[in-house]
Parts: sequence; structure tokens; C-alpha cells
Amino acid sequence: MKYIVILGDGMADYPIEELHGKTPLEAAKKPNIDALAEVSETGLCRTVPQNMKPGSDVANLSVLGYDPARYYTGRSPLEAASIGIPLKETDVTFRANLVTLSEAENFEDATMLDYSAGEISTAEAKELITFLADKLEMPGAKLYAGVSYRHCLVTQNGSVNVTLTPPHDITGKKITTFLPKGDNADFLLSLMKRSRELLRNHPVNLARAAAGKKKASSLWFWGAGKKPSLDSFE
Repeated sequence: MKYIVILGDGMADYPIEELHGKTPLEAAKKPNIDALAEVSETGLCRTVPQNMKPGSDVANLSVLGYDPARYYTGRSPLEAASIGIPLKETDVTFRANLVTLSEAENFEDATMLDYSAGEISTAEAKELITFLADKLEMPGAKLYAGVSYRHCLVTQNGSVNVTLTPPHDITGKKITTFLPKGDNADFLLSLMKRSRELLRNHPVNLARAAAGKKKASSLWFWGAGKKPSLDSFE
């Protein structure tokens, strides 16, 4: 027997006034889903342990049968694997978002305007990440381009003893109190600050601004982790 697992990650959303108190999913016309539901066994299940953050990374491991409490080592190692980055046991990876920050004289005083840099295209992002990888001084570290705003920083013999904040959790907030803290925090922060300087007048950003799109104004690191050891899925 074969199975298809479909995850409607975030699809339920919240009730909104414009839909008369319904959620977008409740209001949507979805004949295929409705037809499947009529002939299916339906119910509720908890995919995120109560003591873990409810992210898609944790939930996806759980849905595939991997106990997150045993196998979860962070979000970025999973993303590194998904884009084919070879990891050593001693490597520490970080998710590297291209984000849009407000203009501010001091980096620390900026506000997180958009965690996805306006859903920047993969082609634009690859050009920016390649540029940053060449210009940033990163001894013992390497920046890899991923998809859209999602990228990875891999550090050799790093540490996961660092406090980092997902940028989507602080949209509209000043970043002052959400900057890296702990091991290698100064190194990560220096890369974030330098990336802002390098990206400010990059041709990709100038073109986006001219088209009324948001600039990818900085790197933002979060989701630190080490290479997971996953048993065979079979």
C-alpha cells in the first residue's frame, strides 16, 4: 500500500471579520478536500510534543514517524540536508534569512519589516547570497544559497549554545532585544551588520526598490543545530 501525506501547514488560519467570522479554510471552496473527507477517517492528532515549539520542522519529523524529542537537533540542519549541503558531525548550521529591516543609523535600532524580503525570488536571492559569500570574512564558515529567502550558514566546530530569534516572530518589532546572545554571538552579529552594508546598494536591491518591492537588506540567523542522526525511514 502507498500513502500520500499532505500537510496544510498554517492553512487553517484564524477567523476574520471579512469572512463573517469564518477562517479562510472554512470559507474556501474545496470540493476535492470535501469529497475525500466524506470517504475518509478523520480526526485530530498532536504532531508537536507539548514541551517543544510548534514549528513545521518539529511537526514534519513527527508526521514521518521520527520522535522529535529524540531526533530533532534544530531547524537549519534539516534545511541543509534538503538542499544537499554535506555536513560533518562537528558542524553547526544556522538558517540564514534575507530580511527587510527599516532604515536606522544603528543596526540595533532597526525594525523587522519583513522576514522574507518580500518573498524575494530564488534567482535574486542566489545572486545576493553568492555576493555575500564572496565579500564577507567568514573564517571557518560558509554561506549556502537555498530557495527564496531561506539560506544556510555552516560553521566548523561551532556551538549551539546560542539564543537566536526567528525573524517571523518579531515582524514589526525593533530588533534590539532579539539580537544573537551566547557562543559566537559577536561573530553572527558582525555578519548581519556587514551584510546590511554590502546589500544596501546592490543592483538587485536597487532594481527591487525601483519596482516598488522590498529590499533584502540584511542576513538574519536563527535555528541553530547539528547534523541529525536519522534511522532509515523504511
